[in-house]
Amino acid sequence: MGRRSLNKSWYRFLSSTFLTFLMMGCFAYVWYTEFNNMLDKEFLLKGNYLVIAVYGIITTYFISFFGGFKIGVSKKTNVIISQVIGLILSNSINFVITVLTIGYLHFVPRIVVCYFILFVVEVIVIVLFSYFFMTLFYKIFPPYKVLNIKGEYDNDLAMKFNKRNDKYNVVGEISYDADIEEISKMVDDYDAVLLNDIPSERRNIIMKLCFAKGRRVYITPKISDIIVRGAETLAVFDTPLLFSHNNTLTFTEKGIKRLFDIFLSTFGLIVLSPLMILVSLAIFLYDRGPVFYRQTRYTIDGKTFKILKFRSMIPNAEKDGVARLAADKDDRITPVGRFIRACRLDELPQFFNILAGDMSFVGPRPERPEIADEYVKELPEFEFRLKVKAGLTGYAQIYGKYNTTSYDKLKLDMIYVENCSLLMDLKLLLLTLKVIFMKESTEGVEEGQITAKNNN
Repeated sequence: MGRRSLNKSWYRFLSSTFLTFLMMGCFAYVWYTEFNNMLDKEFLLKGNYLVIAVYGIITTYFISFFGGFKIGVSKKTNVIISQVIGLILSNSINFVITVLTIGYLHFVPRIVVCYFILFVVEVIVIVLFSYFFMTLFYKIFPPYKVLNIKGEYDNDLAMKFNKRNDKYNVVGEISYDADIEEISKMVDDYDAVLLNDIPSERRNIIMKLCFAKGRRVYITPKISDIIVRGAETLAVFDTPLLFSHNNTLTFTEKGIKRLFDIFLSTFGLIVLSPLMILVSLAIFLYDRGPVFYRQTRYTIDGKTFKILKFRSMIPNAEKDGVARLAADKDDRITPVGRFIRACRLDELPQFFNILAGDMSFVGPRPERPEIADEYVKELPEFEFRLKVKAGLTGYAQIYGKYNTTSYDKLKLDMIYVENCSLLMDLKLLLLTLKVIFMKESTEGVEEGQITAKNNN
Protein backbone atom coordinates (compact mmCIF):
# COMPACT_ATOMS: atom_id res chain seq x y z
CA MET A 1 0.00 0.00 0.00
CA GLY A 2 1.41 3.41 -1.01
CA ARG A 3 1.93 6.24 1.44
CA ARG A 4 -1.06 8.16 0.12
CA SER A 5 -3.39 5.15 0.35
CA LEU A 6 -2.17 4.44 3.87
CA ASN A 7 -2.80 8.04 4.92
CA LYS A 8 -6.30 7.87 3.44
CA SER A 9 -7.04 4.69 5.38
CA TRP A 10 -5.88 6.29 8.61
CA TYR A 11 -7.95 9.40 7.91
CA ARG A 12 -11.09 7.33 7.34
CA PHE A 13 -10.42 5.23 10.43
CA LEU A 14 -9.89 8.24 12.70
CA SER A 15 -12.87 10.20 11.32
CA SER A 16 -15.13 7.13 11.56
CA THR A 17 -13.97 6.47 15.12
CA PHE A 18 -14.65 10.09 16.04
CA LEU A 19 -18.16 9.91 14.55
CA THR A 20 -18.85 6.66 16.41
CA PHE A 21 -17.82 8.16 19.73
CA LEU A 22 -20.02 11.18 19.03
CA MET A 23 -23.03 8.87 18.59
CA MET A 24 -22.09 6.95 21.72
CA GLY A 25 -21.76 10.24 23.58
CA CYS A 26 -25.25 11.34 22.53
CA PHE A 27 -26.69 8.01 23.64
CA ALA A 28 -24.71 8.06 26.90
CA TYR A 29 -26.25 11.42 27.82
CA VAL A 30 -29.79 10.07 27.24
CA TRP A 31 -28.97 6.85 29.08
CA TYR A 32 -27.65 8.59 32.20
CA THR A 33 -30.33 11.30 32.32
CA GLU A 34 -33.36 9.24 31.28
CA PHE A 35 -33.17 5.48 30.79
CA ASN A 36 -31.01 4.57 33.78
CA ASN A 37 -33.45 6.39 36.05
CA MET A 38 -36.33 4.20 34.81
CA LEU A 39 -34.70 1.03 36.18
CA ASP A 40 -35.74 -0.43 39.52
CA LYS A 41 -32.06 -0.48 40.38
CA GLU A 42 -29.76 1.80 38.45
CA PHE A 43 -26.78 0.27 36.66
CA LEU A 44 -23.40 0.86 38.21
CA LEU A 45 -20.25 1.91 36.34
CA LYS A 46 -19.51 -1.31 34.39
CA GLY A 47 -23.17 -1.88 33.53
CA ASN A 48 -23.47 1.60 32.05
CA TYR A 49 -20.29 1.13 30.02
CA LEU A 50 -21.59 -2.18 28.66
CA VAL A 51 -24.93 -0.66 27.53
CA ILE A 52 -23.17 2.24 25.83
CA ALA A 53 -20.68 -0.14 24.18
CA VAL A 54 -23.51 -2.31 22.82
CA TYR A 55 -25.14 0.79 21.38
CA GLY A 56 -21.83 1.80 19.79
CA ILE A 57 -21.28 -1.65 18.24
CA ILE A 58 -24.79 -1.85 16.74
CA THR A 59 -24.66 1.72 15.43
CA THR A 60 -21.18 1.25 13.94
CA TYR A 61 -22.28 -1.95 12.21
CA PHE A 62 -25.34 -0.46 10.50
CA ILE A 63 -23.71 2.81 9.47
CA SER A 64 -20.74 0.87 8.12
CA PHE A 65 -23.00 -1.66 6.37
CA PHE A 66 -24.72 1.05 4.33
CA GLY A 67 -21.45 2.84 3.57
CA GLY A 68 -21.84 5.73 6.00
CA PHE A 69 -18.14 5.72 6.86
CA LYS A 70 -16.91 5.81 3.24
CA ILE A 71 -15.57 9.32 3.59
CA GLY A 72 -13.67 10.28 0.46
CA VAL A 73 -14.99 7.23 -1.40
CA SER A 74 -18.71 7.83 -1.94
CA LYS A 75 -20.48 11.08 -2.77
CA LYS A 76 -21.38 13.32 0.15
CA THR A 77 -25.12 12.76 -0.33
CA ASN A 78 -24.57 9.00 -0.53
CA VAL A 79 -22.62 9.00 2.74
CA ILE A 80 -25.21 11.10 4.54
CA ILE A 81 -28.16 9.00 3.31
CA SER A 82 -26.28 5.88 4.46
CA GLN A 83 -25.72 7.38 7.90
CA VAL A 84 -29.38 8.34 8.34
CA ILE A 85 -30.64 4.88 7.31
CA GLY A 86 -28.02 3.24 9.53
CA LEU A 87 -29.15 5.35 12.50
CA ILE A 88 -32.82 4.51 11.87
CA LEU A 89 -32.15 0.76 11.97
CA SER A 90 -29.67 1.02 14.83
CA ASN A 91 -31.96 3.09 17.02
CA SER A 92 -34.89 0.80 16.21
CA ILE A 93 -32.97 -2.22 17.50
CA ASN A 94 -31.59 -0.33 20.49
CA PHE A 95 -35.11 0.89 21.28
CA VAL A 96 -36.25 -2.73 21.63
CA ILE A 97 -33.22 -3.54 23.80
CA THR A 98 -33.93 -0.53 26.02
CA VAL A 99 -37.62 -1.45 26.46
CA LEU A 100 -36.69 -5.04 27.38
CA THR A 101 -33.97 -3.83 29.77
CA ILE A 102 -36.30 -1.42 31.60
CA GLY A 103 -39.18 -3.90 31.55
CA TYR A 104 -42.10 -1.54 32.15
CA LEU A 105 -44.58 -0.87 29.33
CA HIS A 106 -45.80 2.42 30.81
CA PHE A 107 -42.36 3.88 30.05
CA VAL A 108 -42.62 3.04 26.32
CA PRO A 109 -44.10 6.43 25.22
CA ARG A 110 -41.36 8.27 27.10
CA ILE A 111 -38.69 5.99 25.59
CA VAL A 112 -40.09 6.64 22.09
CA VAL A 113 -39.82 10.40 22.63
CA CYS A 114 -36.27 10.06 23.94
CA TYR A 115 -35.16 7.98 20.97
CA PHE A 116 -36.80 10.39 18.52
CA ILE A 117 -34.98 13.36 20.04
CA LEU A 118 -31.76 11.29 20.14
CA PHE A 119 -32.14 10.45 16.45
CA VAL A 120 -32.71 14.08 15.42
CA VAL A 121 -29.69 15.27 17.42
CA GLU A 122 -27.51 12.45 16.05
CA VAL A 123 -28.48 13.24 12.45
CA ILE A 124 -27.61 16.92 12.91
CA VAL A 125 -24.31 16.12 14.61
CA ILE A 126 -23.17 13.36 12.23
CA VAL A 127 -24.14 15.31 9.09
CA LEU A 128 -22.29 18.44 10.20
CA PHE A 129 -19.12 16.61 11.22
CA SER A 130 -19.21 14.28 8.20
CA TYR A 131 -19.52 17.23 5.86
CA PHE A 132 -16.52 18.82 7.59
CA PHE A 133 -14.46 15.63 7.38
CA MET A 134 -15.33 15.08 3.71
CA THR A 135 -14.52 18.68 2.76
CA LEU A 136 -11.20 18.45 4.60
CA PHE A 137 -10.46 15.08 2.96
CA TYR A 138 -10.71 16.53 -0.54
CA LYS A 139 -8.41 19.40 0.43
CA ILE A 140 -5.77 17.08 1.88
CA PHE A 141 -6.04 14.44 -0.86
CA PRO A 142 -6.44 15.98 -4.32
CA PRO A 143 -7.95 13.86 -7.12
CA TYR A 144 -5.86 11.22 -8.88
CA LYS A 145 -4.42 12.21 -12.25
CA VAL A 146 -5.70 9.40 -14.49
CA LEU A 147 -4.53 8.15 -17.90
CA ASN A 148 -7.34 6.65 -20.01
CA ILE A 149 -6.06 3.77 -22.16
CA LYS A 150 -9.05 3.31 -24.42
CA GLY A 151 -10.11 0.24 -26.36
CA GLU A 152 -11.73 -0.28 -29.74
CA TYR A 153 -15.16 0.98 -28.67
CA ASP A 154 -16.11 4.47 -27.53
CA ASN A 155 -17.91 4.77 -24.21
CA ASP A 156 -18.56 7.41 -21.58
CA LEU A 157 -16.55 5.85 -18.76
CA ALA A 158 -13.92 8.62 -18.75
CA MET A 159 -16.75 11.14 -18.51
CA LYS A 160 -18.21 9.21 -15.56
CA PHE A 161 -14.81 9.35 -13.85
CA ASN A 162 -14.62 13.12 -14.35
CA LYS A 163 -18.08 13.55 -12.83
CA ARG A 164 -16.38 12.50 -9.60
CA ASN A 165 -13.81 15.29 -9.91
CA ASP A 166 -13.31 15.13 -6.17
CA LYS A 167 -11.60 11.74 -6.71
CA TYR A 168 -10.49 11.50 -10.33
CA ASN A 169 -9.17 13.74 -13.05
CA VAL A 170 -8.87 11.97 -16.40
CA VAL A 171 -6.52 14.30 -18.26
CA GLY A 172 -4.65 11.95 -20.59
CA GLU A 173 -5.67 9.46 -23.25
CA ILE A 174 -3.91 6.96 -25.49
CA SER A 175 -5.05 4.00 -27.57
CA TYR A 176 -4.36 0.49 -26.31
CA ASP A 177 -2.60 -0.43 -29.57
CA ALA A 178 -0.02 2.35 -29.30
CA ASP A 179 3.62 1.35 -28.96
CA ILE A 180 4.22 -0.16 -25.51
CA GLU A 181 7.24 2.10 -24.96
CA GLU A 182 5.07 5.15 -25.59
CA ILE A 183 2.44 3.85 -23.15
CA SER A 184 5.15 3.14 -20.58
CA LYS A 185 6.48 6.71 -20.78
CA MET A 186 2.98 8.19 -20.42
CA VAL A 187 2.18 6.02 -17.38
CA ASP A 188 5.12 7.64 -15.55
CA ASP A 189 3.31 11.00 -15.60
CA TYR A 190 0.07 9.78 -13.98
CA ASP A 191 -1.12 8.57 -10.58
CA ALA A 192 -3.47 5.95 -12.00
CA VAL A 193 -4.38 4.18 -15.23
CA LEU A 194 -7.83 3.32 -16.59
CA LEU A 195 -7.79 0.18 -18.75
CA ASN A 196 -10.95 1.02 -20.61
CA ASP A 197 -12.37 -2.11 -22.23
CA ILE A 198 -9.22 -3.25 -23.99
CA PRO A 199 -8.41 -6.76 -25.35
CA SER A 200 -7.26 -9.24 -22.70
CA GLU A 201 -3.84 -9.98 -24.19
CA ARG A 202 -2.86 -6.32 -24.38
CA ARG A 203 -4.44 -5.63 -21.00
CA ASN A 204 -2.24 -8.24 -19.31
CA ILE A 205 0.91 -6.58 -20.66
CA ILE A 206 -0.14 -3.11 -19.48
CA MET A 207 -1.26 -4.41 -16.07
CA LYS A 208 2.17 -5.92 -15.45
CA LEU A 209 3.78 -2.67 -16.56
CA CYS A 210 1.63 -0.68 -14.08
CA PHE A 211 2.38 -3.18 -11.32
CA ALA A 212 6.11 -2.75 -11.87
CA LYS A 213 5.75 1.04 -11.73
CA GLY A 214 3.49 0.99 -8.66
CA ARG A 215 0.58 2.72 -10.42
CA ARG A 216 -2.97 1.98 -9.37
CA VAL A 217 -5.11 0.48 -12.12
CA TYR A 218 -8.86 0.66 -12.81
CA ILE A 219 -10.09 -2.15 -15.07
CA THR A 220 -13.36 -2.76 -16.90
CA PRO A 221 -13.85 -6.52 -16.45
CA LYS A 222 -14.80 -9.00 -19.16
CA ILE A 223 -17.55 -11.56 -18.49
CA SER A 224 -14.87 -14.24 -18.08
CA ASP A 225 -13.15 -12.08 -15.43
CA ILE A 226 -16.34 -12.02 -13.37
CA ILE A 227 -16.74 -15.79 -13.67
CA VAL A 228 -13.14 -16.28 -12.53
CA ARG A 229 -13.70 -13.97 -9.55
CA GLY A 230 -16.25 -16.45 -8.21
CA ALA A 231 -13.79 -19.34 -8.49
CA GLU A 232 -12.08 -21.13 -5.60
CA THR A 233 -8.39 -21.88 -5.24
CA LEU A 234 -7.77 -25.59 -5.71
CA ALA A 235 -4.64 -26.69 -3.83
CA VAL A 236 -4.40 -30.29 -5.06
CA PHE A 237 -1.33 -30.18 -7.26
CA ASP A 238 1.84 -28.15 -7.22
CA THR A 239 0.38 -26.18 -10.13
CA PRO A 240 -2.05 -23.44 -8.95
CA LEU A 241 -5.62 -24.06 -10.12
CA LEU A 242 -8.86 -22.10 -9.95
CA PHE A 243 -12.12 -24.04 -9.76
CA SER A 244 -15.35 -22.40 -10.96
CA HIS A 245 -18.57 -24.18 -9.90
CA ASN A 246 -20.74 -22.39 -12.49
CA ASN A 247 -23.76 -23.28 -10.34
CA THR A 248 -26.08 -21.04 -8.36
CA LEU A 249 -27.89 -21.96 -5.14
CA THR A 250 -28.13 -25.49 -3.79
CA PHE A 251 -31.51 -27.28 -3.62
CA THR A 252 -31.79 -26.48 0.11
CA GLU A 253 -30.86 -22.83 -0.39
CA LYS A 254 -33.47 -22.51 -3.15
CA GLY A 255 -36.09 -23.95 -0.79
CA ILE A 256 -35.19 -21.53 1.99
CA LYS A 257 -35.19 -18.63 -0.45
CA ARG A 258 -38.66 -19.60 -1.71
CA LEU A 259 -40.06 -19.81 1.83
CA PHE A 260 -38.54 -16.41 2.58
CA ASP A 261 -40.15 -14.96 -0.57
CA ILE A 262 -43.56 -16.35 0.42
CA PHE A 263 -43.33 -15.02 3.97
CA LEU A 264 -42.00 -11.57 3.05
CA SER A 265 -44.40 -11.01 0.13
CA THR A 266 -47.41 -12.02 2.25
CA PHE A 267 -46.27 -9.80 5.10
CA GLY A 268 -45.59 -6.93 2.70
CA LEU A 269 -48.99 -7.17 1.01
CA ILE A 270 -50.75 -7.07 4.39
CA VAL A 271 -48.72 -4.17 5.82
CA LEU A 272 -48.61 -2.11 2.61
CA SER A 273 -52.23 -2.68 1.57
CA PRO A 274 -53.40 0.79 2.81
CA LEU A 275 -50.62 2.47 0.80
CA MET A 276 -51.44 0.38 -2.27
CA ILE A 277 -55.10 1.42 -2.01
CA LEU A 278 -54.10 5.11 -1.89
CA VAL A 279 -51.85 4.71 -4.95
CA SER A 280 -54.64 2.91 -6.80
CA LEU A 281 -57.07 5.75 -6.06
CA ALA A 282 -54.56 8.41 -7.18
CA ILE A 283 -53.97 6.63 -10.51
CA PHE A 284 -57.68 6.09 -11.16
CA LEU A 285 -58.78 9.60 -10.17
CA TYR A 286 -56.17 11.25 -12.42
CA ASP A 287 -57.43 9.92 -15.76
CA ARG A 288 -60.02 7.23 -14.91
CA GLY A 289 -57.77 4.69 -16.60
CA PRO A 290 -56.78 1.22 -15.40
CA VAL A 291 -54.84 1.07 -12.14
CA PHE A 292 -52.56 -1.83 -13.06
CA TYR A 293 -50.79 -2.91 -16.19
CA ARG A 294 -49.42 -6.31 -17.11
CA GLN A 295 -46.46 -6.98 -19.31
CA THR A 296 -44.64 -10.10 -20.47
CA ARG A 297 -41.18 -10.50 -18.92
CA TYR A 298 -38.41 -13.10 -18.87
CA THR A 299 -37.43 -15.03 -15.75
CA ILE A 300 -35.29 -18.12 -15.01
CA ASP A 301 -34.39 -20.36 -17.98
CA GLY A 302 -36.10 -18.00 -20.41
CA LYS A 303 -39.60 -18.65 -19.05
CA THR A 304 -42.10 -15.82 -19.46
CA PHE A 305 -44.65 -14.42 -17.02
CA LYS A 306 -46.95 -11.42 -16.74
CA ILE A 307 -45.44 -8.82 -14.45
CA LEU A 308 -47.90 -6.69 -12.47
CA LYS A 309 -47.22 -2.99 -11.82
CA PHE A 310 -49.09 0.17 -11.01
CA ARG A 311 -49.65 2.07 -14.24
CA SER A 312 -47.36 5.09 -14.43
CA MET A 313 -47.92 6.00 -18.10
CA ILE A 314 -50.89 7.11 -20.12
CA PRO A 315 -53.19 4.32 -21.36
CA ASN A 316 -51.97 2.71 -24.60
CA ALA A 317 -48.49 4.20 -24.13
CA GLU A 318 -47.14 1.83 -26.79
CA LYS A 319 -50.00 2.01 -29.27
CA ASP A 320 -47.44 2.00 -32.10
CA GLY A 321 -46.46 -1.52 -31.03
CA VAL A 322 -42.81 -0.62 -30.37
CA ALA A 323 -41.40 -1.78 -27.02
CA ARG A 324 -39.16 0.91 -25.53
CA LEU A 325 -37.66 1.93 -22.20
CA ALA A 326 -38.88 5.12 -20.54
CA ALA A 327 -36.93 8.23 -21.57
CA ASP A 328 -35.57 10.73 -19.05
CA LYS A 329 -38.34 13.26 -19.84
CA ASP A 330 -40.89 10.88 -21.28
CA ASP A 331 -44.19 12.66 -21.98
CA ARG A 332 -45.99 9.30 -21.70
CA ILE A 333 -45.46 9.32 -17.92
CA THR A 334 -48.32 10.92 -15.98
CA PRO A 335 -47.70 13.28 -13.02
CA VAL A 336 -48.91 10.56 -10.65
CA GLY A 337 -46.74 8.06 -12.49
CA ARG A 338 -43.67 10.26 -12.20
CA PHE A 339 -44.12 10.40 -8.43
CA ILE A 340 -44.71 6.67 -7.90
CA ARG A 341 -41.76 5.80 -10.17
CA ALA A 342 -39.46 8.12 -8.21
CA CYS A 343 -40.58 6.50 -4.93
CA ARG A 344 -40.61 2.95 -6.45
CA LEU A 345 -44.28 2.60 -5.49
CA ASP A 346 -45.12 1.35 -8.99
CA GLU A 347 -43.18 -1.84 -8.14
CA LEU A 348 -45.36 -2.85 -5.16
CA PRO A 349 -47.84 -5.07 -7.09
CA GLN A 350 -44.89 -7.31 -7.98
CA PHE A 351 -45.34 -8.75 -4.48
CA PHE A 352 -48.13 -10.80 -6.10
CA ASN A 353 -45.66 -12.10 -8.72
CA ILE A 354 -43.24 -13.06 -5.95
CA LEU A 355 -45.98 -14.84 -4.00
CA ALA A 356 -46.94 -16.73 -7.18
CA GLY A 357 -43.34 -17.83 -7.70
CA ASP A 358 -42.73 -15.97 -10.98
CA MET A 359 -40.10 -13.78 -9.36
CA SER A 360 -37.96 -13.59 -6.25
CA PHE A 361 -37.23 -10.57 -4.08
CA VAL A 362 -33.60 -10.65 -5.23
CA GLY A 363 -32.41 -11.43 -8.74
CA PRO A 364 -31.74 -9.84 -12.16
CA ARG A 365 -34.29 -7.32 -13.39
CA PRO A 366 -36.97 -9.07 -15.50
CA GLU A 367 -36.51 -7.76 -19.04
CA ARG A 368 -39.16 -7.55 -21.76
CA PRO A 369 -38.65 -10.27 -24.40
CA GLU A 370 -38.59 -7.72 -27.24
CA ILE A 371 -35.84 -5.67 -25.60
CA ALA A 372 -33.89 -8.65 -24.19
CA ASP A 373 -33.88 -10.32 -27.61
CA GLU A 374 -32.40 -7.17 -29.14
CA TYR A 375 -29.64 -7.24 -26.52
CA VAL A 376 -28.93 -10.92 -27.22
CA LYS A 377 -28.43 -10.25 -30.95
CA GLU A 378 -25.55 -7.96 -30.09
CA LEU A 379 -24.48 -9.66 -26.88
CA PRO A 380 -25.31 -13.41 -26.78
CA GLU A 381 -24.01 -13.70 -23.19
CA PHE A 382 -26.95 -11.56 -22.03
CA GLU A 383 -28.87 -14.83 -21.63
CA PHE A 384 -26.51 -15.79 -18.77
CA ARG A 385 -28.68 -13.60 -16.51
CA LEU A 386 -31.46 -16.18 -16.82
CA LYS A 387 -29.58 -18.79 -14.77
CA VAL A 388 -31.45 -17.46 -11.72
CA LYS A 389 -35.00 -16.24 -11.12
CA ALA A 390 -35.76 -12.59 -11.90
CA GLY A 391 -35.99 -10.27 -8.92
CA LEU A 392 -37.71 -7.16 -7.60
CA THR A 393 -34.31 -5.89 -6.53
CA GLY A 394 -30.81 -7.13 -7.26
CA TYR A 395 -27.16 -6.33 -7.77
CA ALA A 396 -27.68 -4.44 -11.05
CA GLN A 397 -30.70 -2.58 -9.65
CA ILE A 398 -28.67 -1.39 -6.66
CA TYR A 399 -25.30 -0.63 -8.25
CA GLY A 400 -26.60 0.30 -11.70
CA LYS A 401 -29.26 2.61 -13.08
CA TYR A 402 -32.40 2.24 -15.17
CA ASN A 403 -30.43 3.43 -18.22
CA THR A 404 -27.28 1.35 -17.56
CA THR A 405 -26.06 -0.23 -20.80
CA SER A 406 -26.94 -3.86 -21.52
CA TYR A 407 -23.27 -4.90 -21.30
CA ASP A 408 -22.80 -3.27 -17.89
CA LYS A 409 -26.15 -4.71 -16.69
CA LEU A 410 -24.90 -8.13 -17.68
CA LYS A 411 -21.64 -7.64 -15.79
CA LEU A 412 -23.47 -6.51 -12.66
CA ASP A 413 -25.97 -9.37 -12.85
CA MET A 414 -23.17 -11.87 -13.47
CA ILE A 415 -21.51 -10.75 -10.23
CA TYR A 416 -24.73 -11.81 -8.49
CA VAL A 417 -25.14 -15.05 -10.48
CA GLU A 418 -21.57 -16.11 -9.63
CA ASN A 419 -21.77 -15.15 -5.95
CA CYS A 420 -25.43 -15.51 -4.99
CA SER A 421 -26.20 -16.76 -1.50
CA LEU A 422 -28.86 -16.25 1.15
CA LEU A 423 -26.55 -13.86 2.99
CA MET A 424 -25.98 -11.84 -0.17
CA ASP A 425 -29.76 -11.67 -0.75
CA LEU A 426 -30.25 -10.28 2.74
CA LYS A 427 -27.52 -7.69 2.17
CA LEU A 428 -29.02 -6.57 -1.15
CA LEU A 429 -32.49 -6.29 0.40
CA LEU A 430 -31.14 -3.98 3.09
CA LEU A 431 -29.14 -1.91 0.59
CA THR A 432 -32.35 -1.43 -1.41
CA LEU A 433 -33.55 0.83 1.41
CA LYS A 434 -30.75 3.25 0.52
CA VAL A 435 -31.26 3.10 -3.25
CA ILE A 436 -34.88 4.24 -2.87
CA PHE A 437 -33.58 7.66 -1.82
CA MET A 438 -31.04 7.98 -4.64
CA LYS A 439 -32.63 9.80 -7.58
CA GLU A 440 -29.90 8.96 -10.14
CA SER A 441 -30.78 5.24 -10.02
CA THR A 442 -34.07 5.99 -11.85
CA GLU A 443 -32.56 7.99 -14.72
CA GLY A 444 -34.25 7.13 -18.02
CA VAL A 445 -32.66 6.56 -21.40
CA GLU A 446 -32.03 9.45 -23.79
CA GLU A 447 -34.91 10.90 -25.78
CA GLY A 448 -35.69 8.78 -28.83
CA GLN A 449 -33.68 5.81 -27.54
CA ILE A 450 -35.53 2.48 -27.43
CA THR A 451 -33.06 0.34 -25.44
CA ALA A 452 -30.05 1.07 -23.24
CA LYS A 453 -27.09 1.64 -25.54
CA ASN A 454 -24.34 -0.94 -25.45
CA ASN A 455 -20.66 -0.29 -24.95
CA ASN A 456 -19.56 -2.50 -27.79
